[in-house]
Amino acid sequence: MKIVGLMSGTSYDGVDVAAGEFTLDGDTLRLRPLGHRELAYPDDLRERIGALLPPAATTIEAVCRLDNRLGEVFAEAASVGVELAGGAADAVVSHGQTVFHWVDGGRVRGTLQLGAPARVAARVGVPVLHDLRSADVAAGGQGAPLVPAFDALLLDAGTSPRAALNLGGIANLTVVAPGAPVLGYDVGPANALLDAAARRFLGRPCDVDGARAAAGRVHGALLARLLAEPYYAAPPPRSTGKELFHAGYLDAALGALGEPVAADDVLATLTELTARTVADACDRHRVTEVVAAGGGVRNPTLRARLAALGAGRWRLRTTDELGVPAQAKEAYAFALLGWLSWHGLPGAVPSVTGATRAAVLGSWTPAGPPFGAPTPAPPRRLVVAS
Repeated sequence: MKIVGLMSGTSYDGVDVAAGEFTLDGDTLRLRPLGHRELAYPDDLRERIGALLPPAATTIEAVCRLDNRLGEVFAEAASVGVELAGGAADAVVSHGQTVFHWVDGGRVRGTLQLGAPARVAARVGVPVLHDLRSADVAAGGQGAPLVPAFDALLLDAGTSPRAALNLGGIANLTVVAPGAPVLGYDVGPANALLDAAARRFLGRPCDVDGARAAAGRVHGALLARLLAEPYYAAPPPRSTGKELFHAGYLDAALGALGEPVAADDVLATLTELTARTVADACDRHRVTEVVAAGGGVRNPTLRARLAALGAGRWRLRTTDELGVPAQAKEAYAFALLGWLSWHGLPGAVPSVTGATRAAVLGSWTPAGPPFGAPTPAPPRRLVVAS
């Protein structure tokens, strides 16, 4: 079965596209990667997304317009994915763009991803799975993270715990240990605050290669203030996003210091924040290996700091070494969730999300008869039976 996975994370910089062929062999699911691409959002679209994200005010009209604009972008991405699959795919999984993750009193009440799946289905002519998080939320879960289902199948704990780390806008950690339930949660910000600082101080979408962070020094008082965030002390399951870690959050932390901090020092401090919180989590779970993926692995400054903090306790590597491109891991993971949903199998892991049951994820938008059902002749009349 060929499935195209489409993913855009909290960094809202573009769509990751991956096409894979899944074959079930006994109790082993085999994934053959068929290719992946990264499609960058145009600058105006990034600005529209940023203008709508909390804590900004918005309108229903703006939400509707953005939903359909994103639908066009995801439709184009799906078309690219079908080409990667050799010109034909059985299904597309479109995560959409998260614009709000509603957390109230530590409990997730709802989540919203935009991306007009009907536009995607109309473009490629195959069923599209979307709204993947809501079923887990309805079952009492956090709706995130969802990638641990992929991590649990990919990683073999062996005789010691191993961790999968995704460094996107938010840093997510999955821990797979022998004889224990899979554990996964959002550790804290990764690129979210780093990119916010780059836009604010450098006028750029990111600090390329972490070069400016490498030139700066960690500001002790700022780091201490950031590490005092109550979120880090909350026990799993927990999830977060830009509703907490946004540009205004960083501005408030800087403003509370009462003294200016150089741009390079801000970036160095935020890099240390991510590295420190991730390393602390890895140490807490006594892992021996951390397999990383996501945009953050392209930041050599962050990677070097993580490796240094884990030296002698755990080894840092990337999913590329396991055959999964680090920049496309989440897209392949969502393609896997599509395979599970197609077959009526749950994709959420209750020990990760805190749900009361394992939910089959997503809603299907068929581009025609669902799952190959025969098409009847169009009816000419309706008769109401008594």
